[in-house]
This record gives sequence, structure tokens and C-alpha cells, in this order.
Amino acid sequence: MNTQAFPAAALDYRGKVVLVTGGTKGIGAGIARGFLAAGASVVVCGRNAPEALPEAAGRAAEFIPVDVRDVESLQSLFATIRERLGRLDVLVNNAGGAPFALADKASPRFHEGIIRLNLLAPLNVAQQANALMQQQAGGGVVIFIGSVAASRPSPGTAAYGAAKAGVLSLASSLAVEWAPKVRVLAISPGLVQTEQAHLHYGDEAGIAAVGATIPAGRMATPQDIADACLYAGSPMAAYFAGTNLLLHGGGERPAFLAAANAGA
Repeated sequence: MNTQAFPAAALDYRGKVVLVTGGTKGIGAGIARGFLAAGASVVVCGRNAPEALPEAAGRAAEFIPVDVRDVESLQSLFATIRERLGRLDVLVNNAGGAPFALADKASPRFHEGIIRLNLLAPLNVAQQANALMQQQAGGGVVIFIGSVAASRPSPGTAAYGAAKAGVLSLASSLAVEWAPKVRVLAISPGLVQTEQAHLHYGDEAGIAAVGATIPAGRMATPQDIADACLYAGSPMAAYFAGTNLLLHGGGERPAFLAAANAGA
């Protein structure tokens, strides 16, 4: 049995470079703040510069404008990282999302756009990161941010759920192809309370009511996702590869339990 103990320094990211796609808001911004607090140099990207960049420990992330759906834009991003920072240790492939749209009402173009953003773009980002990491003595880590929508029905976001299921398959295949230099894995959050939670769940009462359906008693916060990423990108997770961490606070209470009347 391996009895080696990892010191707290294992989560010290000083001297490391981390890229968080879609890192200017929501879960991505929380992840960026987590790595900044751990000492990393953090790059975030998005199509438009935010009003404020993620900050922690008196330091701010560096923003590079990028459309992750465009390969030439990605090539420019990684060329800039190589030129300015000289390396990339961790990629958090976070950019994505989808508005509510029932599958029979949405257009084929809409569905194609969702798949492009949530499946093809992360693959292209990971490919660029791998090319840089394979050249480094210490390799690197690619973390795909998945979703519980990949493994349960996702009404209203069917194409998104299908894309995220594809992401999990990607992570398992790329972990084999790119090992041992580059470690690839996935982290799949459940319901997360971000600054836009009210758009999905309503006011504070609605958010609390949704949180009460989760065994943990609340929705996740971006910090919860950041903590998982800090572990996953560290030496403590050296054997965490090709698999998916479900980060959902215990999941969702089965609907049949509320409907059943046995013992009533």
C-alpha cells in the first residue's frame, strides 16, 4: 500500500500557468479565483472583455479575447500563451452552455451551434493544449468541465446534454491517447448557484427550494467546483485520469419517493 503523504504544498500552484476557458463569469470565474488564490498565473478567455477580471490574493487573471469555436482564434490564443508565459500546466476546459429550447421547436442550426460550442470547441481547445504540454518536461493536465446533464434526462437542453455526454467519452479516449505526458479527466457539476441562478430558479425562495431537493441541502457554489479542479490538477490526483468526478452534492432525490404513498 502506498503510504506516501502529500503536504499542503501539493496544492501550491506558484510558478504554474493555468488557462480557464469561459473564465470571466460564473463557474469559470470561480475556478480562476481558486487557482489565483493557490498562486497560479491564470489566463481566462472569452469573446468579450469583462467589466472586471477574476481576482484573488491581490492578483488578477489575464484576459485574452478568444472565440473558442474558431480554430484560428484558438491558435492565436496558444501562441500568445507560449510567447508571454512560456508554458501551460493546467487547462480547465469550461466554456459552454445552452439556453432553454425544446428539441422539437429548436432549429437544426441551433442544435448544431450547441454541439459546436459544447463538444467540438472543447476538443479543439484540448488539442491545442496537448500540443504545448507534450513539449514540456512535466507535461500537463486537461480538465473537462462536464455536467450531470450527460447522465440523466435534460429536457429543454437535450443537445447540450448530448454534447456533454460526448465530452465524457472524449476525456476517456484522450486520456489514453495522450498519456503519460498529459493527464486528461472530467469533472461534472450538478446544480450550481452562480450570479445568473435567478434566471433558472427564480428569486431567493426559488433557489432555496431547489437547493432543498439536493441531499447536501444546497446547490454547489463556483468555489466547490474550483476546489475540485485544484485537487484534480495537482500531484495529489496523479492517478485521476480518463474518468469523471460527479460533483452533485448527493444527486437528486428520486421523484417516485415523493409520489409513493406506501406507509401513508
